[in-house]
Amino acid sequence: MSAARPERLAEQIRIEASDIIARQVHDPGVGFLTLTRVQVTRDLQIARIYYTTMGDAAARRATEQALGRVAPFLRRQLGQRLRLRRVPELQFSFDQSIAHQARVEELLQEIHARDEAVPDDARDSGSDDQS
Repeated sequence: MSAARPERLAEQIRIEASDIIARQVHDPGVGFLTLTRVQVTRDLQIARIYYTTMGDAAARRATEQALGRVAPFLRRQLGQRLRLRRVPELQFSFDQSIAHQARVEELLQEIHARDEAVPDDARDSGSDDQS
């Protein structure tokens, strides 16, 4: 089996699942979410769908429960659209990478603000001692 097949299938699942959720899923618990990436196992049996959503932890739990409810419908629709002999089992996971990226950005801004607060002559005095 080609090593690229799971990656190609993962991208197709992400595209089609995003469309199905946006157009055909009418569960109010799903709300506004973005599918960030999909990982398919080498044997094509499991697809881990990573998503982000707006809101606090309670809203995130509600979205997770709603995704669990719509998973069988979503899997059937994917099977019809992608014409697969065996549709992978869908597992949803909240994508922490966006939150981590935001935290890193926040820390970098704090460091930059702190560096701007230090006078130029205080920064220069440390570099002159290396003569």
